Amino acid sequence: MNSNQPIGIFDSGIGGLTVARAVKKLLPNESIIYFGDTAHLPYGDKSTAAIQAYSVRIAEMLLQQKCKVILIACNSASSAAYDLVTEYVGKKAKVFDVINPTVDYIRENHSDDKIGLIGTKQTVSTGVYDRKIQSLNQNIKFSALATPLLVPMIEEGIYEDTISQNIISRYLDDPSLEGIQSLILGCTHYPIIIKEIKSHFRKLEDPVEIIDSAETVAKALKSFLEYHQLNNKTSSTKDRFLVSDFTESFEQTTTTFFGSEVQLELIPIWDELK
Repeated sequence: MNSNQPIGIFDSGIGGLTVARAVKKLLPNESIIYFGDTAHLPYGDKSTAAIQAYSVRIAEMLLQQKCKVILIACNSASSAAYDLVTEYVGKKAKVFDVINPTVDYIRENHSDDKIGLIGTKQTVSTGVYDRKIQSLNQNIKFSALATPLLVPMIEEGIYEDTISQNIISRYLDDPSLEGIQSLILGCTHYPIIIKEIKSHFRKLEDPVEIIDSAETVAKALKSFLEYHQLNNKTSSTKDRFLVSDFTESFEQTTTTFFGSEVQLELIPIWDELK
């Protein structure tokens, strides 16, 4: 690995763009290769075996692009495939997920709290957050709620309106989240609707901190690169955005996040990766 190599980031769709944006904000000199597996979204309702297969093939492609870091910008893929991707990649690149940095943040800031999580069925059903948080032994009360309608809603561009607010409120009013002091956004799509989530909790007497995994993983990545002197010190960078299938919402969101100069490159994940 050397400092001039790009950072590879992948997700099933537009959610991981929140992570890519946070990384770019903290590390503006880094080149990013982002892959949105739009042909297979959402990952949250796929089997563990399917997510693992997709993730390994994407990791292979990012290794072929000489990435120094592979960042799994998806909670479902992080819970299902992080260990497998790490083993597959070996020493060729550093693998990050969006779960471990979030758990580290909780360890440092939220002992004795009641913490809630909203995420996909895949993320919640694996219990990965619950196990990792309980292993901290910090008297944390934890409750996770599957919110399966949110990802397709966001992918379809339905947010910041009455329909989306009603769906969000229906989930956040679930009794399992009553009395929480912090809420983990357990899907990288969810920061796109963070204003609506914050608006829901603003009516409560006690404030609820919203924990955005995009920001926590970007900070962890920055620390890693600086400690190992792998941060790119040049100012000329070029980002690439790859997809396995073109979708209008992905193109619109990418342009909004990164500017009108963004050009999507189509790489069907089922094709032979070269």
